[in-house]
Amino acid sequence: MNVDAYFTEIIGYCAAVLTTFAFLPQAIQSWRSRDLSGISLGMYSFFTFGVGLWLFYGIIINKWPIILANATTFVLALSILILKLQHIYHHKKK
Repeated sequence: MNVDAYFTEIIGYCAAVLTTFAFLPQAIQSWRSRDLSGISLGMYSFFTFGVGLWLFYGIIINKWPIILANATTFVLALSILILKLQHIYHHKKK
């Protein structure tokens, strides 16, 4: 691997770590509080689907920074989406 390719790979991993860790506070707050009233179902549905497509894209082109970041973010986003759906279901039952 030449210096330019190595540097590009490092940038990819840094971007992956930063964007994934930026998502963690929202996920943690959602899990702890179980208050998802301020979260848009439409936005999280599109976001989770989009992250899933980024993950699929990363797998197709075999780029580990894209795969790792989007696999992690997909799991976090999906868990929040599931919590949001449970929140909606429980409020409709009442």
